[in-house]
Amino acid sequence: MRVLVVEDEDVLADAVAEWLRRESFAVDVAYDGDTGQERISIYSYDVIVLDRDLPGMTGDQLCRSIASCCPQTRVLMLTAAAAVRERVAGLALGADDYLTKPFAMVELAARVHALARRSAGRQPTTLARGGVTLDPARHEVFRDGHYVALSRKEFAVLAELLRANGAVVSAEDLLERAWDAHIDPFSNVVRVTMTKLRRKLGQPQLIETVPGVGYRIP
Repeated sequence: MRVLVVEDEDVLADAVAEWLRRESFAVDVAYDGDTGQERISIYSYDVIVLDRDLPGMTGDQLCRSIASCCPQTRVLMLTAAAAVRERVAGLALGADDYLTKPFAMVELAARVHALARRSAGRQPTTLARGGVTLDPARHEVFRDGHYVALSRKEFAVLAELLRANGAVVSAEDLLERAWDAHIDPFSNVVRVTMTKLRRKLGQPQLIETVPGVGYRIP
């Protein structure tokens, strides 16, 4: 699932992004509101982690824009203001959740996971199909009861295939959902990742290739 972090404190923004990448999210970063707005106009995000106190285009303005153009996108607003009236005002702007600085990264990640589930609709917290069970919160995968160690990208790709519930997922969609904006759209990274994922999941082969269309777990 894809997350955008909009935060003008570079060190904090990069730290949040790296933590969320460890949770197998595809994460883009914008260091000001104008860049955040530009990203949103190009890419589709499940969750946006948004600092309220941004220079230029403020977090409040961007939050209103997100609520208007991207109703399925969930917003976690960050602020140094801890007063109840500030939290209420942030939620009134269209934010879905509110976190006061300083915060624990583990709590931020848990809130992003919860918002991502809401963005995707009422999906089960554990994904399962074809003898494979994936727990996004615990970052664990089992096949027929046996633990499977996956890299972050392998985990993210498998999660997208399981969420599709048997439907075909194109390579383009996997690039959109599991990688960030820096990925080369002509890269063979999806094919390479799929090869490694299939090998780790073992026999019999679980992931089917639909020629010219994409991949699926039937």
